[in-house]
Amino acid sequence: MCRALLYLGQPVLLDNLLFQPDSALIRQSTMPRMLHMLNLAGFGMRAWDPASANPDQAYSYYSQSLPVFDRNLQNLAQKIRPSCVLGHVRGVAYSTRVEISLQNVHPFHFANVPLVLAHNGDLAEFSRMKPLLLAHIKPEFLAQIHGTTDSEWIYALFVSQLSDPRGTLEEKALFGAIQDTLEIIRATRAQLGIALSSSVNLFVANGSQLAAVRYCFDFGCYRTEDPAKVHEANMNFLSLWYTLGRDYALHDGEWKMTGGAENADSIIIASEPLTKDTAAWVELPEYGALFAEIRNGRPHVAVRLLD
Repeated sequence: MCRALLYLGQPVLLDNLLFQPDSALIRQSTMPRMLHMLNLAGFGMRAWDPASANPDQAYSYYSQSLPVFDRNLQNLAQKIRPSCVLGHVRGVAYSTRVEISLQNVHPFHFANVPLVLAHNGDLAEFSRMKPLLLAHIKPEFLAQIHGTTDSEWIYALFVSQLSDPRGTLEEKALFGAIQDTLEIIRATRAQLGIALSSSVNLFVANGSQLAAVRYCFDFGCYRTEDPAKVHEANMNFLSLWYTLGRDYALHDGEWKMTGGAENADSIIIASEPLTKDTAAWVELPEYGALFAEIRNGRPHVAVRLLD
């Protein structure tokens, strides 16, 4: 499975999210603490830097090489201080049908749509679902699908459920689009008789707002003809955590944010906690969705349980 990270708040050195902490996103690609699977199929990122030219336009970085050895990414991470980040390390199970290419690296982004999306999970028998999903995807987005992943189709399906995917999101509209997307996938699976465990952890950002989803269809249902091939991702609910605070950096030899949630000006959401001490991290509930934006200098966070 993949690894992803979201950040929103005061500008922070990108290096402090990707490389330096105890379990930084890039470290998780080769030394995960949760879900022991290497992530070797590429790295992608969108990062919004308020001090850059045209700050509404994100830095865009995509590579199919191993991020732990990516010197260009390391140099970039040591120079920019974004206020919003969506980073993703792609992990895929070995298969001759899996394509390792730039068009399959997350996060996905369509022209003139501020929202970008990354996915951690895998929709079982997805190739059978495509013809039935076509009716629910707007032609302008269908034409922009260039890769071979289920994740990009989920992105196209999600933005198609928004009445105005090019504008600022309202909390209610975002939760509604997430719920509609999952309901369409669920109905399609039922129509085709697909009842295998399929995780859909989603990470969404537009530079000023974040959303995250922790979800799984038919959790615990897997093929049993060869038990040795059942991966732990089918046995455990994929993790998703968040923490709030301020001044995320190295404090007294320990990576953390200070001030606590009551004095927070920033939020981090990640597949697994970035720091050795996880006491300040909260696990997003199973079948939960989170929305976050900065209001009056503080992160407003809303969590809902999904059907």
